[in-house]
Amino acid sequence: MFGTGYWAVDTVSRSEMNPFSRGADADGDGFDDASEFVPEHLPDPGPFLAGHDVLVEEDHVGFHELTEELFEERGVYDATFGYNLARLNLDHRHPEAGYRYAVDADDPSVLRAEFSPTTEFCPQADALTKGSFRAWNGLSDRHEYDLVRVRVDPTHHQAEGLNEALERLETEYLETGEIPGKDRSADGDDESDRRTQSPF
Repeated sequence: MFGTGYWAVDTVSRSEMNPFSRGADADGDGFDDASEFVPEHLPDPGPFLAGHDVLVEEDHVGFHELTEELFEERGVYDATFGYNLARLNLDHRHPEAGYRYAVDADDPSVLRAEFSPTTEFCPQADALTKGSFRAWNGLSDRHEYDLVRVRVDPTHHQAEGLNEALERLETEYLETGEIPGKDRSADGDDESDRRTQSPF
């Protein structure tokens, strides 16, 4: 695994323990049930979702349950907490962190996803949002959207640079039909991403 980025691995087998996983520690008290929509434990929709159809209730729950499956399959794990990134939405300790979603007002085949990190200096925001983009769009046959656009909430201190990198990723995907960077090494082969490269 050394020499390649963890989020560059196409598939993480369900039969193998994720290297960041703490197993049962991520379950139990302190987490909402995945089937419940608890808005007070979710970040408020930010500017990337403004003016669009924000998913709530069953729509939010359904897409987020699928997100947990896709993130598990593609290994999108939060290294700090040792769990699938989708569980951040359910974690009572971080009610203002996680993902919110909205259907694009101009194109219902596009879903917007906005990530609010746990802190404004979250060092994983780059890797987690790019990993999310690759999971959602690399497994697009598993949901109804042609494109999932991803952005970081502006509360992050590097949001502008991170979002520029995500926009480049999105543009390359739309131009080529391929998920960019899934075979890149962790030491930053992509010159355009070096400004916002995560240390993970």
